[in-house]
Amino acid sequence: MDKLVGLCKRRGFIFPSSEIYGGLNGAWDYGPLGVELKRNVKDYWWRCMVQWRDDIVGMDGAILMNRAVWKASGHEATFTDPLVDCKTCKSRFRADQLESSPCGQKPSKTPLTCGGELTEPRQFNLMFKTYVGPVESDHNATYLRPETAQAMFVQFRNVLDTTSRKLPFGIAQIGKAFRNEINPRNFTFRSREFEQMEVEFFVKPDTGFEWLERWKEDRLAWYESIGIPRERIHVLNVGEKDRAFYSQGTYDLEYDFPFGRQELEGIAYRTDYDLKQHQEGSGKPLDYFDEESKTKYLPHVVEPSAGVDRTVLALLCEAYDEDTAPDDKGNPETRVVMRFHPRMAPVKAGVFPLLKNKPELVGKAQEVLAMLRPHMMVQGLESGAIGKRYRRMDEIGTPFGITVDFETIEGTKESGGSGLPAGTKNTVTLRERDTMKQERVPIGELLGKILPAIR
Repeated sequence: MDKLVGLCKRRGFIFPSSEIYGGLNGAWDYGPLGVELKRNVKDYWWRCMVQWRDDIVGMDGAILMNRAVWKASGHEATFTDPLVDCKTCKSRFRADQLESSPCGQKPSKTPLTCGGELTEPRQFNLMFKTYVGPVESDHNATYLRPETAQAMFVQFRNVLDTTSRKLPFGIAQIGKAFRNEINPRNFTFRSREFEQMEVEFFVKPDTGFEWLERWKEDRLAWYESIGIPRERIHVLNVGEKDRAFYSQGTYDLEYDFPFGRQELEGIAYRTDYDLKQHQEGSGKPLDYFDEESKTKYLPHVVEPSAGVDRTVLALLCEAYDEDTAPDDKGNPETRVVMRFHPRMAPVKAGVFPLLKNKPELVGKAQEVLAMLRPHMMVQGLESGAIGKRYRRMDEIGTPFGITVDFETIEGTKESGGSGLPAGTKNTVTLRERDTMKQERVPIGELLGKILPAIR
């Protein structure tokens, strides 16, 4: 994990927030590569959930909502974690994580084994409180949303009326959420500011368990499609005493991070709890008229809820690898390579002139970059030996390297083994990241080679 965190900062994936001022615990900034990786995750999720389906529509709810929303949903009264203080080291811990938390003074020990004096647990509300308007009064108080789900429940009627959807159908949303975590830790896994990808899928009351199973399989297939093999995802059937009181069934999809097996996504059968709470709290009807049965009822809900930051962290962990490759002189050296699935890789291709002091090579490389840019994120024109440039691309997970050399300008040689006629111009060397194999490819065929792999 230390190697991965170091690479993330060194190469521009993730930085500590406000670092020059000492940082802010539980907050992180995504750098040039990290923001591309994160965007790829969100864009692909949106395509799979909304663009490629007929039964889900999207929305983007406000982070600030009327305080009555959080009262009706139960968050204001019950969205808490048990808090314990250590009187010895003055640290604070979640009472249900004492066995795995490091002591504030003796990191090799836990609060249970360090000999410190702990207080009795007390409940701590995780929502960030704020005020709307110039006066800080209880009347103007509200909260930064701790989850994206409630906006979709509150807007259920508007979405239903404006889209004329029939059950089953879903509402999808990607957005920021905020929780005042007692003990943020494990890099970006548990943060105070994070991003969620959620679907609230509304179904007939007697079909909830069926849809819970279908969503479990759909989500496992999705993780596999972004480069996390199914065998690396562990499905936990959450027992009744551990799941939310309103849930009749919950699956946690867990991944083996370097710091232990932790939840990536929860899939919960929330019944009609949320719509019922908001119908009672607002006094506005949120029921659904079923044309087939000619009856009204509150739909039940199955919710697949994934963490964007946790998914990005899992991709980083899954991709990190070290192997041995020859340097520019043919000697073996350790190669750090991020083996992202091509559709997730922040940069899809690196384009390099063999020599940067040759205008004809630089000009042709710029032409190739201009051709690829409308279709994908690319980088190029770095300095240094070509082998070192490949290594830099490997370390950020770029699946393809493209080199413009003298054969591009003068024509291919008979001994090249490319299968192209000798003297063929406008060809480049296409290198594959994982195998490091190279082939000679006409510039006009590059898109046909790369696009199918990254989509």
